[in-house]
Amino acid sequence: MSDIIAAVSTGNQVCAIGIIRMTGQGCALVGDKVFTRSNGRSLADTKPRTLVMGQLHDAKGRVIDQCCAIVTPGPHSYTGEDTVEFHCHGSPAVLAAGLDALYRAGARPAKRGEFTKRAFLNGQMDLTSAEAVIDLIEAETAEAAANAAGQVAGRLQKKLAPIYHELKDLCSHFHAVLDYPDEDIDDFRLEEYASTLKQGGRQLSALMATYGQGQILRNGIRSAIVGKPNVGKSSLLNAIAGYDRVIVTEVAGTTRDTVEETVKLGSTVLRLIDTAGIRETDDRIEAMGVERSRAAVESADLAIVVIDGSQPLTKEDEEVIDLCMDRENVICLLNKSDLPQAVEPGDLPFMTIIDFCAKTGEGLDLLQDSVELMFEGETPCDGSILTNARQYDAIRRAGEAIDSALRGLRLGFTPDAVLTDVEIAMEAMGEVTGATVREDITNRIFERFCVGK
Repeated sequence: MSDIIAAVSTGNQVCAIGIIRMTGQGCALVGDKVFTRSNGRSLADTKPRTLVMGQLHDAKGRVIDQCCAIVTPGPHSYTGEDTVEFHCHGSPAVLAAGLDALYRAGARPAKRGEFTKRAFLNGQMDLTSAEAVIDLIEAETAEAAANAAGQVAGRLQKKLAPIYHELKDLCSHFHAVLDYPDEDIDDFRLEEYASTLKQGGRQLSALMATYGQGQILRNGIRSAIVGKPNVGKSSLLNAIAGYDRVIVTEVAGTTRDTVEETVKLGSTVLRLIDTAGIRETDDRIEAMGVERSRAAVESADLAIVVIDGSQPLTKEDEEVIDLCMDRENVICLLNKSDLPQAVEPGDLPFMTIIDFCAKTGEGLDLLQDSVELMFEGETPCDGSILTNARQYDAIRRAGEAIDSALRGLRLGFTPDAVLTDVEIAMEAMGEVTGATVREDITNRIFERFCVGK
């Protein structure tokens, strides 16, 4: 990792300030080739973590910007290596020219996530913190950002470290007695560690239990809008989205396939699925849409049932009600509340029923409150929520290995057989924190990142 890498870390859009980041041993000397300080001194002589003024030159030596530079020597930098940043005016043309000049001066283009990868490999952060960086960048809500920030700060690692160290102590005690029988070491009695294994297993189970909340936090609530044809489903999606995302007509069956849109409802992200109206039909294409609608309801976190409150319930309404009866999370909207009502809330079997008007948006605030209350998580968004599928799988395998060790203990297996499962659990947990992660896994993890991070 002695080579010097450089990238724009603020993206390619026009902005007030754009940052070119460079890291690697000797990067200040490379910076001196493209940046002239106002006082004539070199970047290598700059006081650490102090902004200095100067001129940035392109590859032909022309001045392209009056900007600032900051030098952060390793190991007290993000990557753990010497780092230089140029804070320029945010013109993409200026940033591209400055970056090209750095490449010609000896730096090479950074790969996706390479800055954070170097931070991990240099021991500046564990793997849970490194992976949370991209989650923080991609966060769509304040809650998701808060959870990712907590993991960047090491919250998840702090939960796993005590479990890992307890298992390590167990294994090291056994091997110490086995390898040094003549030393004055307390006898190893595996049964004395049963409570340690049980406690570790419970803690891993509790962490895995947050994964459902974490998926909603990270990806939003997958919500299927379901109802008979021409009941106002597409109008509802348009009302929540704030624009005409879906064609709305008086012709029943206009929506023939599922239509998906990501929207923000208050502080909640909804992955809305506008489904085809559920009814019997001889139209082969519409029938395929109805089947997809049924599948969408089955896979959704939330079913939003739309009923035309101005008309008596029909057979098609009953089919929709039956489809959603057993769903865990259902909100029923009695649409067309601006018209005389023919359906009373007591006629419907759902717990949450809201008078609604898709035409005017009346009732959207009640829908928002109901969704937030329904999906309010028990675990605080401080980094304690597991959102990463790779991490979940590794923790699941660790938990299964601990369960296997406990079964072996109950059945009277020899210590070495039981400890084989304990070591498997430790290896799986190490994949989460980075203690045992392989290079190919590391590379795959950081491929999610954007360049410059």
